[in-house]
Amino acid sequence: MHEFGIELATVLRAGDLVVLTGPLGAGKTTLTRGLGAGLQVRGAVTSPTFVLARTHPSTIGGPPLVHVDAYRLSSAAELDDLDIDFARSIVVVEWGRGMLDGITESWLDIEIERPLGASSLGRADAASQAAPDASVVDDVDEPRTITITGYGPRWSTSPAGGSRGVTGRGRIG
Repeated sequence: MHEFGIELATVLRAGDLVVLTGPLGAGKTTLTRGLGAGLQVRGAVTSPTFVLARTHPSTIGGPPLVHVDAYRLSSAAELDDLDIDFARSIVVVEWGRGMLDGITESWLDIEIERPLGASSLGRADAASQAAPDASVVDDVDEPRTITITGYGPRWSTSPAGGSRGVTGRGRIG
């Protein structure tokens, strides 16, 4: 997910909004951490669950990365109340699906699927082959399926999507 974030950073620009959807542990924050690395922003990219939004300024003169956790928000109005500079930033919203009414006309919707049981199977296999160092077990890669759908004029001429929502699927891991 981190590598995918780094790659995605190469196509994003100021004014872009990315909405991440997936279950707990799917890799939403890890993907955002990769975006931060690719955009070369300042500060550790961590989950903004308790502060709702964190802004990470660019270290190279690019747009800042704004990382939002909308899990505790109930509407687009509450997202709008955060007073985010959408036009000059690259904004990533975890748990933001359905909260974009009136916020913007273009966005990328990224859904991350993680197969159930992959974690325990991968960890058991790694543990049986690993040295006594338990950290090896924590580094097991798990497959993800990522569905990217672009909405609005920004993505209508891009391979990532179209105004009606063209979807691409790929397997990472």
